[in-house]
Amino acid sequence: MKGMTIIVKTISSWVKVLIFMFGIYIIIFGHLTPGGGFAGGVILASSYVLLMLAFGREFVEENLSLPVASKLDCVGALLFAAIAMFGLFYGAACFFWNFIQAEYLADKETAFRLISAGTIPLSNLAIGLKVGASLFLIILVLSTFRPDVSVKEKE
Repeated sequence: MKGMTIIVKTISSWVKVLIFMFGIYIIIFGHLTPGGGFAGGVILASSYVLLMLAFGREFVEENLSLPVASKLDCVGALLFAAIAMFGLFYGAACFFWNFIQAEYLADKETAFRLISAGTIPLSNLAIGLKVGASLFLIILVLSTFRPDVSVKEKE
C-alpha cells in the first residue's frame, strides 16, 4: 500500500482544497493583510506536500508533473520580470514603477480595497506562482533521490 492509512488519505483529500484556497487568499489579499506572494506560495506548496506525504510521490506526480511544475516556475519568474519591465518602459525612470496606481488610481478613493495597490497584487501573484512551484520542485526532487530504506524480512 502506497502512502499512509485510509484515515490520513481521507482527511488530507478534504483539507487540501482548504489549504489551497487559503494560499490563494493570502496571495490575492497580500497587499492589504499580512502575507503576500511568498507566504501564499509556501502555503500552496504545502498543500501538495501534504498530498505527497499522504498518497505518495507517484500520486502527486500524476496531478502536477515535474515538467508542468518547472514551466509554472518559469512563468512566475517571467511574469515578475515583465511587471518590473512594464514599469520601466511605461515612462518612469525606474524599475518596478507602479504605473497602474500612478495613472489610474491616484485621484480615486480606493484605499484598503482590492484594486487599491496597482501592480502590487500582480507582483504577489507572480511571486506566489514562483515560490509555490519552486518549493514543490525542491521537495519533489528531494523525494525522488531519497535512499530506499525498505527492510527485507528474514525468514
